[in-house]
Amino acid sequence: MDDESPREIDADHTQGVATDDDSTGHSCRGSIVAHACDPANAVTLAGLFCGVLGIYFAVQEVFSAAVIALLWATFFDWFDGPIARRTKGRTDELRALGGQLDSLVDIVSSGVAPAILLLSIGEFSPWFIPGAFALIAGGVLRLSYFNVFGLADESSYLGLPIDHNVILVALVFLLEGVLGRTTFAMVLYVAIVMIAALSVMPFRMPKAGGRWYYVFAVYVVSLTAVYGWRLWSDMP
Repeated sequence: MDDESPREIDADHTQGVATDDDSTGHSCRGSIVAHACDPANAVTLAGLFCGVLGIYFAVQEVFSAAVIALLWATFFDWFDGPIARRTKGRTDELRALGGQLDSLVDIVSSGVAPAILLLSIGEFSPWFIPGAFALIAGGVLRLSYFNVFGLADESSYLGLPIDHNVILVALVFLLEGVLGRTTFAMVLYVAIVMIAALSVMPFRMPKAGGRWYYVFAVYVVSLTAVYGWRLWSDMP
């Protein structure tokens, strides 16, 4: 989730991360793969795996499975931050790396994957490319802004956080199968464009915390059950 951005770690965090020319920081780097063993980074990568699964199922037009995968990608994204804060002995460099990893995974799981869902629903018609681009561009712009400037204040974000893309798209997808495919494709297109606009609009979004983590966990489990039942019903 956004709460481990480089900005929040340190206003001048680049001073704490060794550059390629900084021989004094070389011993702190370790191997690239070793950083995947950090508990918070491992959770972030689990979210990336779910995001890739979501893309795969979207291309295969197994939409219920795709939504389930993306919901769990977002679940892991929400909980990697609390795990990071509870892990003792994390250096500034490791925290900065975790923030960068989190942002990059967000782009895949909450930007690219929902965009591919839209393209797949639209049978990869070129008319759906602008909507897919708008969602990814809005997410990338908002994440870049957040990584530099951080929170709008102590308790709110500026614009819609990118992880909310999946939360909203999963709700809209409840109409899939209820509406005809063409009608649903148009509804999803409009919803995606609205989400993209909300990503970059200058409104303040309260930062989720405390009990909202429990609410979100129930939301993910509940929708997983709904879409799981759909998958089971569609089996021959």
